[in-house]
Amino acid sequence: MEDINKEKIRKLKDIVAANDKIIFFGGAGVSTESGIPDFRSKDGLYNQKYKYNPEYLLSIHAFYDKPELFWEFYREKILIEGIKPNKGHLALAKLEKDNKLRGIITQNIDNLHEEAGSEKVFHLHGTILTNHCSGCEREYSIEKIKSMEMVPKCECGKLIKPDVVLYGESLPQKAWDDSIQAVGEANVLIIAGTSLLVYPAASLIDYFKGEHLIIINRDATSRDGAADLLIQDNFAQVLDAVV
Repeated sequence: MEDINKEKIRKLKDIVAANDKIIFFGGAGVSTESGIPDFRSKDGLYNQKYKYNPEYLLSIHAFYDKPELFWEFYREKILIEGIKPNKGHLALAKLEKDNKLRGIITQNIDNLHEEAGSEKVFHLHGTILTNHCSGCEREYSIEKIKSMEMVPKCECGKLIKPDVVLYGESLPQKAWDDSIQAVGEANVLIIAGTSLLVYPAASLIDYFKGEHLIIINRDATSRDGAADLLIQDNFAQVLDAVV
């Protein structure tokens, strides 16, 4: 960790110590330390070679038009076994326990924040843990899905869909409304592990009216200029050092 970032971490520690209305907004980079690939980095899913574009393979159109391809990609790249929370997840859970952190807004569809102990989590893009029939709405657990054939089908004969937001679908309204409210009421907004290129999620930053906007990301983001504190380093190491 560079000396310049050590100084910035000290500043972040001071901000966290002085505030108790903190909201965390995270993207794919939050879970990469746990072994889940992101999308846009040089080793991310979008830079790997497939017969079809990953954005298409994770779209609602592929789900219905080419379910075999959708589920092959989904099982291989999304339903990854043996994933555990990293130091960053655990640090955020401790901040919530210490009544510093008021909520976590995540673009990720894993359950790592909850596994780490966080309770107030807004899933903007849904979750892999639950699934439902596209016809009769019957619910299926992730364990049940893993035990079924390549393309899971309900007893009624319809396709079973993961409760994740696919390309071409809208965000869940309640999670979106709750996130807007949380950001609007926060005095500190910490953004980490996201390029801030995916909309409408990235527009949440525009609802922040508080005092401290912190961005933690290895690479530059489209909103770096708006940050009061910019730390270009590893999210998990930074949060672990702060907490």
